[in-house]
This record gives sequence, structure tokens and C-alpha cells, in this order.
Amino acid sequence: MALRMATRRLGSKLLPRFSSISVLHSHATSFGFKEIPEEEKSRMVGNVFSNVASSYDLMNDLMSAGLHRLWKDRLVSKLNPFPGMKHLDVAGGTGDVAFRILETLNSVKSRATQDVLDDNLHEETQIFVCDINPKMLNVGQKRALERGLGEDKSLIWVEGDAEALNYKDNSMDGYTIAFGIRNVTHIEKVLAEAYRVLKRGGRFLCLELSHVEVPIFKELYDYYSFSIIPAVGEVVAGDRDSYQYLVESIRRFPSQETFASMIAAAGFQKVEYENLVGGVVAIHSGLKI
Repeated sequence: MALRMATRRLGSKLLPRFSSISVLHSHATSFGFKEIPEEEKSRMVGNVFSNVASSYDLMNDLMSAGLHRLWKDRLVSKLNPFPGMKHLDVAGGTGDVAFRILETLNSVKSRATQDVLDDNLHEETQIFVCDINPKMLNVGQKRALERGLGEDKSLIWVEGDAEALNYKDNSMDGYTIAFGIRNVTHIEKVLAEAYRVLKRGGRFLCLELSHVEVPIFKELYDYYSFSIIPAVGEVVAGDRDSYQYLVESIRRFPSQETFASMIAAAGFQKVEYENLVGGVVAIHSGLKI
């Protein structure tokens, strides 16, 4: 695993088709490898996730051989949750990240000396799970019930748009987004909103599928992505097109260095990223100072 400090200098090399971002005109954006009007993307991405919501967890396990669980564990360990925090998990409808944060906090509580102050801090903890797709939120709420967390007041489920968050300035101690930012229409708006809602000292963490640089590994990864994943999606979820979009969207997402520069441009300091599995995924982080 490589940990790199981000630079503001963007690479000048032209990347191949499967790892590039086409220059789009001012009123267009990408939907996989297609160019579409900006106003259409939210609806089209919404349809994808409505279609895959019921099989989302199973497909994540199949596509990553279960590694997505370890990646999310790593994300939460870098967050370092603390009792009494107010945390926003965006595009987190299924609850995977929120549950891990809550489990970490409950583990801290069980090890800590019990006193009134400690109990009060845990009661003040708020983990907002924000997702634009109600079907994904329904999946998460159902999973919360299955885990015995249905009545946990720390978990707050909210339907909302990452590009226009309904939270006050300087209101959150932490912000996470896992496998969600590549699906938005305007990445810059999402980063600006993350910066706005975070308190000074608050951390931004993004877990996202990224770009493999090792040539032989990249060829294998491309084959797996474009030949295997859509086929598995068709068999398991009955939906080849949605998973074709998902793998295409990975290739259209900015490179690790470019995305790190975007995070820094949004105002974050101490921007860095960590590649996992040779760059198949990367965890980006930044601090609001």
C-alpha cells in the first residue's frame, strides 16, 4: 500500500481510453463512456442504483471477492471516530460505513471507564447517513433493523444531494463518501459542500475505485472489469447495463493525483491518498484547517 502526499501539479501524459476523462462541453457530462446533458445524469444514475439496490451487497462481495469490507474497515480506521462526534456519511445508503463507525464507537464505550460524562458523549453522537436514492436508504434501514440498530438514535437516515447538502456550515466533525463521488454530476460542488459543512479540524475521507498503473495488472483488471463484472451482474442481478455503467464510470473518474489536486483546490490541507490493491481503490483524505 502506497501513501502519497498530493501535489498541485497535474500530469501531462495522455491516458488511454479506459483511464481518461474526455473534455466535455460546458453543458455536458459523462455517464460511463457516453456524453449526456448535465441535467440527465442524476436521473440516469438514480435509475442505476434503484435497479441494483436489492442486490448491491451481494454484488459488492462478488465483484471484490469480499475485499470491499476490508477497504471500508481501513476507511473508518483512518477516520478515528470519537464519542460525541457529528459525522456525515454521504452516498452511504446501505449503511456499511455508518455501521462500522458506530461499532467502533461502541467498542470504545465498552472499554472505557463508565461515567456520566462518557455516557453523555455517546448520547450526543450523531451519524447522518445521506443518500440521494431512497431505495438505497431503505436497504440500509432494513439492515439496521437486522443488526438490532433500528432504534439507535445515533443513526439518522436522510435523503439528500451531495451537491447541495441541507446542513449548516461548520457543523460536522467528519465526512466520508465511499464509492459515491464518481457518480455525481459535479465533483467540485461535492468537495465544496464537504468543506463547507465540516468544522475546522474536521476530516474529509473518500474511498473510491481508482486507476491501476502496473501494465500487466492493468490489462488483467480491464479484462475483469469489462468482461466479467457485467456478465456477473446479468446473472446475479439480471442487469448487465447497470454494471457496465459502473465499470465505465471508474475509468472516467480522475486519476489519484488529479483528484487529490481537486481536493486541495476545494480548500483542504494535508491532502494525501493511499492506494490499495495496486490502485484498484484509493482512500483520499484532507483536513479543514
